Amino acid sequence: MLKTIPPEHFDALRKFKAEIFSVLAHSTRLHVIETLRDGEKSVGAILEQVKVEPANLSQHLSVLRMKHLVVSRKDGNQVLYSLRDPLLIEVLDAMRQYFQRYFEDSIEILKRMEESH
Repeated sequence: MLKTIPPEHFDALRKFKAEIFSVLAHSTRLHVIETLRDGEKSVGAILEQVKVEPANLSQHLSVLRMKHLVVSRKDGNQVLYSLRDPLLIEVLDAMRQYFQRYFEDSIEILKRMEESH
C-alpha cells in the first residue's frame, strides 16, 4: 500500500521526479529500458538490440543503475541487467499512449487545416 506523502515533502518529490524524467529523456536509455521489458538480459544481448558502441552502452547503463532504474548481477563472466521495478514499463507505456494520442490529434488538426485551404 502506498504511503501518503506529507505536503512539506512535495517539493522534494517534484525534484526527484524531474531527475528521473531527465534520465529518461535520452532515447538510448529508453531503448535499453524497452529492451529489458521482457526480463533480464546480458550486456551482449542489450548491445544486439540497442546497437550502440559498447562504451556508450556502458555509460547509459551506469546512469540507469545510479538512479536505481536498473539492477545488475554477475553470472560468471557476464553482467546481467534487469529493471528494478516493472512498473517503469507501465509508466512508459502510459506515456507512449499519451504521445500517440497527441500525435494523432495533431495529424487530424493538420488535415483539417489543409482541407480548409
